[in-house]
Amino acid sequence: MSVTTKSLQMLVARTATLTLRSAATKSSSSSFTTTTTITKAFFSSRPSMQRRQSQSPRYPQQQSQHTTRENPRLRTHAVSLYHGDYSDDGADAWGNDDDDDDYGFPAETEDAELADWAKKEQEAYERQKQKWIVNSKPPERVSIIDERGRAYGRGGRKTSSARVWIEPGFGNVVVNRKDFMEYFPRAAHREHILAPFVATMTCGKFDIQCHVEGGGLSGQAGAIRHGLARALNHYNPDEYRPPLKRLGYLTRDPRKVERKKVGQKKARKSGQWSRR
Repeated sequence: MSVTTKSLQMLVARTATLTLRSAATKSSSSSFTTTTTITKAFFSSRPSMQRRQSQSPRYPQQQSQHTTRENPRLRTHAVSLYHGDYSDDGADAWGNDDDDDDYGFPAETEDAELADWAKKEQEAYERQKQKWIVNSKPPERVSIIDERGRAYGRGGRKTSSARVWIEPGFGNVVVNRKDFMEYFPRAAHREHILAPFVATMTCGKFDIQCHVEGGGLSGQAGAIRHGLARALNHYNPDEYRPPLKRLGYLTRDPRKVERKKVGQKKARKSGQWSRR
């Protein structure tokens, strides 16, 4: 490009700028539009700009995208909208008439089904209520007496187990075919065994025959008392059970000797500790 042509272009641009500045005092909005139009026309007429537009393949594509999409930030691909008929012609969304309910079933059918469901629920509740009434009643306890008129009870304490039979008599007690005083010489053991008779106030009314094995005298005495209480409960549960149950004679005592631990003297006792 020659110096004359370049100077001529600069003179034209200077003249256009001065003209726009003089017109800016009259109307700011119109001057901004005019300045933009003239500037674009001037720079587009330059050979370098025409060559750049022809060589750049991205400019036409970007221009076409902005022309087709009004808002580039609008995510139209994330939502799928379908054209539908939203006109209200007297029917609901499911195509039912106004006489039907909201779920598409006639009102009469729903009322009948609701009545049947309520009836079934009431019947189920009544059946459950009867079960509750039956279960709330105390169990019917009957006397368990053999053909010889004896009641049997089995008891246990520690490692001892006893089988006890009672029958109406004069208060005789036999333990392993031995006399009561001979088998249990200590008075504490004898009082422990006869405690159920004291609780039911039946001392001297029954004869006792028992077989006991295992453990020592204390464990055997506890086992005999437990079996004697159960035998009295089997003989007349309505009269003898309440005092025996209240005093805990019908409950098996679970206490036992705790086993020895490895590395210790006994179950809880440990050896003497030495500092050095």
